[in-house]
Amino acid sequence: MGKAVTVRDVPEDVVKELATRAARDGRSLQEYLRGELIGLASRPDINYWLAGARANREAFGIEISTEDILAARDEDRR
Repeated sequence: MGKAVTVRDVPEDVVKELATRAARDGRSLQEYLRGELIGLASRPDINYWLAGARANREAFGIEISTEDILAARDEDRR
């Protein structure tokens, strides 16, 4: 069973935009927001992701420069 969540003090223009997006998608505002929240929770938080990447870098001693990344990207495009 799900839990009810209340969000207060949402600006009217934000509510209006979200309701428009929901209607465009053929869903109620509640259905739309529920889907968005589920999607948000399914992705890792950026700070959590960065902490994991930094831990891997330290654990494996891998150092890749920005220049190396851009060169690899450009090489793949040729």
